[in-house]
Amino acid sequence: MSSVTMSDNTRMGEFWRGVRLSIPVVVASAPFAILFGALAIDNGFSVAEATLMSATIYGGASQLVGIELFGQHVAPWLVVLSIFAVNFRHVLYSAAVGKRIDHWPFLKQAIGYFFLVDPQYAEAERKGENGEEVTFAWYMGMALPIYVFWVAESALGALFGRLIPNPHAIGLDFLLPIYFLGLVMSFRKRPRWLPIVVASAVASMIAYKTVGSPWHVSIGALAGVLFAAAMPVRPDETVSADDTAEVVS
Repeated sequence: MSSVTMSDNTRMGEFWRGVRLSIPVVVASAPFAILFGALAIDNGFSVAEATLMSATIYGGASQLVGIELFGQHVAPWLVVLSIFAVNFRHVLYSAAVGKRIDHWPFLKQAIGYFFLVDPQYAEAERKGENGEEVTFAWYMGMALPIYVFWVAESALGALFGRLIPNPHAIGLDFLLPIYFLGLVMSFRKRPRWLPIVVASAVASMIAYKTVGSPWHVSIGALAGVLFAAAMPVRPDETVSADDTAEVVS
């Protein structure tokens, strides 16, 4: 009986450690969730449709791309392809995180992959690199608040977004890039970090100016992958998906 109680206490402790990590993400992503809801209404979505899109697609950048294309009445296949282009980095994320959660049952792994957004990937990698187990309780402790608040704030944006001043004018749109920059910097001690980041960033900027959004995201990620693969490997280094996935977080 006591062992069961200790196990429950351990899971609860792991869960709340995950919750604490979710707090800065919830704060940083709030303006974007609200902005998405407001833009969705402007593009002809209902409140229910905007909320459902956040609940099912659950990808801020891809949702914004989607509603912009819906507003232009482009072909459905192009909308799907554009969203895939923005979310291509999640292929790298899943390859890296998969080895951290391969001890989970299949259903839990499927749930984990659904919630695998940028900060979730970064924190899971950091935990794994520190030699700690990525438990389901910890993972969901971080994932659930981010997801619930994202969906709820999207609904609030759809309901009241037109009452909110322009977030660009007051700098709210800068919160999430700052957070992501912090995630990228947290990997700076990895071998070859700087040249991979620079290669990915330069390719992304060139693609943004020439090809346009949202393709610059995937092109930048692919450039980082190819650059990392082409670099000579020293005997004390190992090459994995982790080395390249970090550049697009």
